Amino acid sequence: MTAAPTSFERSARKGLMAWASLLVGAVFIYGAYTVDPQRNCDETGRECAPWLVPVAGIMGWCITAMALGQLWANPRQGYAIDAQTGDLAWWKNRTSRSIGDMGRIHPSRIASIRIIQDDGMTLSLIGEDGERLAFFDEELVPWPCDSWAEQLQSAYPHILIEKQG
Repeated sequence: MTAAPTSFERSARKGLMAWASLLVGAVFIYGAYTVDPQRNCDETGRECAPWLVPVAGIMGWCITAMALGQLWANPRQGYAIDAQTGDLAWWKNRTSRSIGDMGRIHPSRIASIRIIQDDGMTLSLIGEDGERLAFFDEELVPWPCDSWAEQLQSAYPHILIEKQG
């Protein structure tokens, strides 16, 4: 029997998505302020869309504002094994002002881990009552999800891994 995965946490400031959104928003803003709407035409002058420049600016400001909001709030998600109880505890959308969504369960009460691979990969924990455990999904575990599931299964052999797709 091997050790269970101990803990994992990710946040907006450490993740790529908020920073990439900030960069995309800045590019749209830059384009809106540097492209002349009246010269935004093809060589013949027939296909002209001057309205696209302000739309790009508005989109850029919105994307930038959303990215800065994520970086400022810095929502965190992850899981940890409670050293005292042995429970698997998880959280999502935790910020400095909010505890976010969370749950906990002892691994002995986990019946299976469902992994569905279609366009992406989704992971769900299924309790012994057959119900999916709320708020626990692939965002909480390190990539790849299936190796995390196998590590948890090796520590708790009663857990089944259901792969679909």
